[in-house]
Amino acid sequence: MKEIIYSENSPKPIGPYSQAVLVDRILFVSGQIPLDPKTNELVKGGIEEQTKQVMENLKGILSSTGMTLDNVTMSFVYLKNLQDFPKFNEVYAKYFKEKPPARVTVQVGDLPRGSLVEIAVIAYKF
Repeated sequence: MKEIIYSENSPKPIGPYSQAVLVDRILFVSGQIPLDPKTNELVKGGIEEQTKQVMENLKGILSSTGMTLDNVTMSFVYLKNLQDFPKFNEVYAKYFKEKPPARVTVQVGDLPRGSLVEIAVIAYKF
């Protein structure tokens, strides 16, 4: 059974997609960019601030299903510039201290609203 997930603790979708979809015990979370959930505006700052906001947005969606970042099994990271990879990794590592998920990281030509980072995840409800 497919259930559409929506969390007030994360930004509203900026297009025709759901924040996340739960199928049985697997949660597919749409790519999150660093929007402030209160204003739906891009947060100010560089890759560190933007990565932190994206991770907080992901936590908001996960928590609405009773999950945490510990449930994340796969993440898909899109960076506007791979030169930001070391700084991105420093912030990302703070959120996945033990048993980090599998991950794909690629550089892309552009991201919505001029974002420097976008992250989508798949999580499993134990």
